[in-house]
Amino acid sequence: MVVTQENVAVNGSRRLTPQEIADTLRERIRRGDLKAGDRLPTQAELAEEFGVERGAVRQALRSLQDLGLLTNVSKGSPPRIAEPARISDDPRPTMVALSPRLGEAFSAAHVRIDAACLTAETLMLAMGEPLRRIHAGELKPDKVDVRVLLPSRDIDLAFPVSVEGDDSEVHQRWLSQRNAQGHVLQHNLRSLRNSHGIDVNIRFRALPFTPPVKLYLLNEAEALIAYYTITRREEATDTGTLEMYDTLGTDSLLFSFRRRAAQRDAAFVDESQKWFNALWETITTDLTLS
Repeated sequence: MVVTQENVAVNGSRRLTPQEIADTLRERIRRGDLKAGDRLPTQAELAEEFGVERGAVRQALRSLQDLGLLTNVSKGSPPRIAEPARISDDPRPTMVALSPRLGEAFSAAHVRIDAACLTAETLMLAMGEPLRRIHAGELKPDKVDVRVLLPSRDIDLAFPVSVEGDDSEVHQRWLSQRNAQGHVLQHNLRSLRNSHGIDVNIRFRALPFTPPVKLYLLNEAEALIAYYTITRREEATDTGTLEMYDTLGTDSLLFSFRRRAAQRDAAFVDESQKWFNALWETITTDLTLS
């Protein structure tokens, strides 16, 4: 057996649990050391490498099979690395398309999520998928960095605005939603520090304009963009009915550009990341959620 730093780390005086063995093998799959179609070593070889009984190896392999990472887990022959589940690249409603992509992004050891949007509603809701998988033990990144650009409370928004022209009530309702959704997103992510020991950093900055699109950048490898389409709608209030020009961002079609797909897509990802970074570092300001 070839001895590596990884082997030294896992073959200490304490016996590894099946979950720790599964986590080690999953990290090798994530890094590409083990690729789709590759056979794993035999259970005997894995037991020797990790210094455990074969029963612990079998439990680890079954858990990886349950996650869809292995195929043909049996006593007869070593299992193979499964083909990754395909996430559709067809444009789909933002709420449908973003959740599985965040789940995929959170399989990285260091997760980087950047978002520019009108509110954090879609990101807050879609984050439920990776959070669920973390709490289920399916994912455990080491570090999560999230940056969110939202419109400043001090600007005149292009939307939502009142049809009648008095935007004070509309603006206050938007501001309350922006802050409440941001607080929930912040709380849910930061709670991972205490529950799972994950290093989490989430920051907000204020845009001096209303973004015409929503943009999500995942691990500097994928850019997702959706257009805000303005519509006239009514909303019931305590004092009557409020008519406004607004957008329902969760229903907007989300278009995906992946760095690995083609040169054109890679260029779009790079330019989108440059655009976001430039805004973050120049004309935006610190945003404190009230």
